Amino acid sequence: MRLVIMAGLMLAASAAMADEIGDAHRMALQGRDIYWTCLAQEYSQNSDKAMSGEDFTARIASVCPSERQYFRATLVDYLTVQFPNVDAAAHMTTANNAIALAQKDVVTAFLHHKQAAKARP
Repeated sequence: MRLVIMAGLMLAASAAMADEIGDAHRMALQGRDIYWTCLAQEYSQNSDKAMSGEDFTARIASVCPSERQYFRATLVDYLTVQFPNVDAAAHMTTANNAIALAQKDVVTAFLHHKQAAKARP
């Protein structure tokens, strides 16, 4: 009887942990989507302008501060729940790398758009 109770408690704890991981994952995805939406709006506002690549890169690095922080926080939370034995600094590095990659993707799109516009007669 004790074994059945112990197994039931372990299953409940396992399900609760899976729910916590799932919730954290959904929040991290939401944070990512919010940040990407903000970056996309900035790209749309500036993609047709004569801004230099360097100026646009600096601008993208400074826009959407609250959305960027929300993404960072939700991603770190998810990584902490998913990988509790990994150092917190490693999770922060991963989140900062994800942010840098998002910014790089937007800048790359801007530069490609700018180059294509130059190529048009």
